[in-house]
Amino acid sequence: MSPKTFRRLAFAGTLVILAGTGIAGFDAYRSKAADQPSYLTATVARKDITQSVLATGTLEALKQVSVGAQVSGQIKSLNVALGDRVTKGQVIAEIDSLTQQNNLKQAEAQLKDVTAQRAAKLATLKQAQLAYQRQQTLQKQDASSKADLESAEATLAATQADIAALDAQIQEATVSADTAKVNLGYTAITAPMDGTVVYVAVKEGQTVNANQTTPTIIKLATLDTMTVEAEISEADVVKVQPGMPVTFTILGDPDHPYTATLRQIKPAPESIADDDTSSSSSSSSSSSSSSSAIYYNGLFDVANTDGRLRISMTAEVSIRLAEAKDALSVPLSAVESGKDGKATVQVLAADGSVATRAIETGISDDAAIEVKSGLAEGDRVILREAATTDTATRRGPPMGL
Repeated sequence: MSPKTFRRLAFAGTLVILAGTGIAGFDAYRSKAADQPSYLTATVARKDITQSVLATGTLEALKQVSVGAQVSGQIKSLNVALGDRVTKGQVIAEIDSLTQQNNLKQAEAQLKDVTAQRAAKLATLKQAQLAYQRQQTLQKQDASSKADLESAEATLAATQADIAALDAQIQEATVSADTAKVNLGYTAITAPMDGTVVYVAVKEGQTVNANQTTPTIIKLATLDTMTVEAEISEADVVKVQPGMPVTFTILGDPDHPYTATLRQIKPAPESIADDDTSSSSSSSSSSSSSSSAIYYNGLFDVANTDGRLRISMTAEVSIRLAEAKDALSVPLSAVESGKDGKATVQVLAADGSVATRAIETGISDDAAIEVKSGLAEGDRVILREAATTDTATRRGPPMGL
């Protein structure tokens, strides 16, 4: 064997020995790490826990009405502007009343005409009654024919019928005059309640037509108290009920919570209004609609004394279901469900040993759960095995080897 070949074989043997030594060292390192695992733990401590249902709502005025015109015509004057506060009975706008005035004059003239006709017919009635009485007397004396008596009787009956017809015409004319008078009053549009003008739909000089639909002049709302309509999912609506405390914030001021009390939960979702149209839709659209989420509106009121709350604002709502003050708690991630369905946790002792312990739980929020029994304050519960342990079992031999 040449010296060069011998040196090559010796070098290869050295590499084999070094490799074996490195693997043996890695196994020992992994074994040592496995003997002393590390855990991510949390200490059992006391805190306030609130169980709640979250929802998104929209602010609306407690009362809001659309004030419209009940007669047609040109807007002669508009006496309010957007944002004005008005009182009940205040004149908001006036419609040109010339047509209504003429209608009232015509109705009153018709009433006077029919009344005059009735007065004239009453005179005729008196004359017919006297003629009939005279014919009755002559008939008893055989001084008149029966035909004359019957003619007088017919004339009396016809006159009485004419008066009855005129009475009906007078009643009809009276109704027409009253209606014309009311329509004349409608030309002055008044506020039906105290409130704030939140929308103005017309301008001075604009013509409105009330023959088909009632045109809106303004929208009036009471803003001292606002109503929040919170959309509660069908999974959560069975948990809530009127009287529960509510907290909400608005997007523009998330650090200022408002408190209220849930007043009502609507018995049907808003989609019930679409039932008439959905009944005529195709089966494919019906199946698509049935698979969509269902929400029920929960209503509650809140005072708006400072005027910060406005119509159509978005509210982030929290409905409090239950609350536990100063309760023992652990993170939700530490709790597992045992084979018997009971809750369990892994407790880390001071000597490093781990024990499984059954606990009785109470209410929970999005991070922690109440512990009624099974743990003491200060106990350490395991959340999970630390990531460094997992990394140690997977790393390769030390770089020096």
